Amino acid sequence: MGIDLLAGGRNKKVHRTAPKSANVYLALLVKLYRFLVRRTDSKFNKVVLKRMFQSKTNSPPLSLSKLAAFMKGKEEKVAVIVSTVTDDVRLFDVPKLKVVALRFTETARARITKAGGECLTFDQLALERPTGKNCVLLRGPKTHREAVKHFGKAPGVPQSDTKPYVRSKGRKFEKARGRRRGCGYKA
Repeated sequence: MGIDLLAGGRNKKVHRTAPKSANVYLALLVKLYRFLVRRTDSKFNKVVLKRMFQSKTNSPPLSLSKLAAFMKGKEEKVAVIVSTVTDDVRLFDVPKLKVVALRFTETARARITKAGGECLTFDQLALERPTGKNCVLLRGPKTHREAVKHFGKAPGVPQSDTKPYVRSKGRKFEKARGRRRGCGYKA
């Protein structure tokens, strides 16, 4: 069997063109941002639309402390996150910020509003700033998932920082030869 060139050959478009989620509100936002991408020549809207299609692993949450750090010196601008904003108990003082996100955890929303900031939705942002002027587009850390700690060189190999899949973190579990000086060698 050959490739049907009349039908367009190989499928080279492997990225998402619509969200997998069945969330009707997300579908409405996609509709709105498709319109904005078509009618404005703003790259910001294109990126926001693309990020609305992304999977859960590719749109990780952003904590309040990271958000505050990223927005230092940009307090007059609007922070835009196409995912969830979560609370961080380690952050003592929350700055006054204007934040747009798909979701806010209850405590994160309460802390932002208590500090005199605003929590907006994407439809409100579209009305206020249709081209994304004076907006800072932010992302959460992709490599902070538990699964990522297990990627890389095999655990036990020299110069490996990879976390092994162990049942328990006790004395009897992967703590003998190669793990301590008293048992042969320590890698």
